[in-house]
Formats: sequence, C-alpha cells, structure tokens
Amino acid sequence: MQQARDFREECAVLEQLIDECPVEVFNLKTQFKGWAIGDVIGHLHMFNVAARITLEDDNAFAPFFKPVAKYLAQGKTMLEAQYIWLDGLSGPALFDVWRLECEVTAALYDNADPKHRVKWAGPDMSARSSITARRMETWAHGQEIFDRLGKIRTETDRIKNIAYLGVNTYGWTFVNRKIEVPEPAPYVKLSAPSGAVWEFNAPQTENCVHGSAVEFCQVVAQTRNVADTNLKTMGDTAIRWMALAQCFAGQPNNPPAPGSRHKIEAS
Repeated sequence: MQQARDFREECAVLEQLIDECPVEVFNLKTQFKGWAIGDVIGHLHMFNVAARITLEDDNAFAPFFKPVAKYLAQGKTMLEAQYIWLDGLSGPALFDVWRLECEVTAALYDNADPKHRVKWAGPDMSARSSITARRMETWAHGQEIFDRLGKIRTETDRIKNIAYLGVNTYGWTFVNRKIEVPEPAPYVKLSAPSGAVWEFNAPQTENCVHGSAVEFCQVVAQTRNVADTNLKTMGDTAIRWMALAQCFAGQPNNPPAPGSRHKIEAS
C-alpha cells in the first residue's frame, strides 16, 4: 500500500532531522501548545501503536484507548494522558522505540487489505485511511519540530495524500462544529512540489482555493494560519473553510493564530 510507504518515508525524514541533534533537543519547546519535541515524539508513538494494534486485532483498540479516554474525561490533557501511558519512557529511549514502531506499523499496513475496516476513537475507517492519517499527523507534528530547529523540510509529491485528506474532510470541518455544510464544495487547484497541478472538485471561478499544495496541507492540518500563506481564497464558502479547516478527527480545534507558527530563525 503506497500510503504505508509514504508513512515510512515521512517517519524517516523526521528521524534523520532529530538524529543530527544533541540529546537536549527533546526538551526544546515548540510553538504547538508549548509541547517539547519529546512530547511530540511521545504523541506520535502512542497513536502509531494504536494504529498497529487496531489492525492486528479488531478487539484490541477499545481496551487500549479506554484508559486514555478516562483520563481525558477526568479533565486531564492529551499530554498528561500520554505520559501516563508512556510510563516514564522519554528522551532518546522513547525516540528509539518510536522509530522501531514506525517500521513495524508501516510494514503491517503495507501488507494489509486497503479496504479492511479498523476501529478508532471516532468512526471505523479503512486501513488505507488509518495509515494516511498516521502519515498526515507525522507530517503535521513534524512541522513544529522543523520550525523549532529553524529548518525547512524538503517536500515531495507524496503530500498529495494529505491534500486529498484535506479536500475530503471539507464537510467534516463544518459537521464537527455543528454548522450546516455549505454547498457546493470549493474548487481546489494546487501546485505540487514537482510543479504538477492538482485539481479537486468542480471548477468554479467564484468559489475556489488556489495556491501551493504545501501551504494548503499546512492550513488543513492546522500548522499554519491561512493568513500566513499565499493561498488565494475566493468566495465566502472558500474563505470560511480555510478559516476553520481541520483534516483530523477529534473535537473542533481552532487554527493557530496568525503569526504564531513559523520557522524560528537561529539566534
């Protein structure tokens, strides 16, 4: 499954970035909710494990996620919940376990039936959707690490599956906020890293989003505010969507405030 190979490659990009840094890197605070780089790796690891076990056994996800849901219901943050689950695992040891789990999870999904249904915290989804979500989250959370270290990631056309996810979750952005979904969905025309042009939905001149595929993915994954990009949005529906876009599951999340997420220049 190509999406599993894309996930593996995305993990490898993040692994190489961190491998080049001193051990203190895990304590550096990012622009994402004040999470440290080690917090980000712990979060990715926990949900990679969740994605693996739900594919291995239909009955395994519920007992895995039940204590996490319990902690969240008690008012604990996701960060607090994951550290209870990690049980002291942190720093380089956590990093080593994370990259091993990346390989195991990627291999498992690479050999899976893409249409196989798996359990998750929200609705069931296909194996293809599950590993695409893991790749998207690795890419999205990787952004705050690249930003914190003052690095620019070299993007490739494998972000197309994130662009697809962004377009396909158009309705979800509104449904999740209990807002009636505006119709029709905007026409989306994006320039890929390779220079290719990707088009989604019916062409419309007054209801559309045009621009960089990378910036579109950053907006739908909420690693950038649309105001900090060069995306062109035309029409009220397109403007509303890009102001709220959320391509991931969970409670409604507001995009980062304008100017709050960016590459940190070396001092």
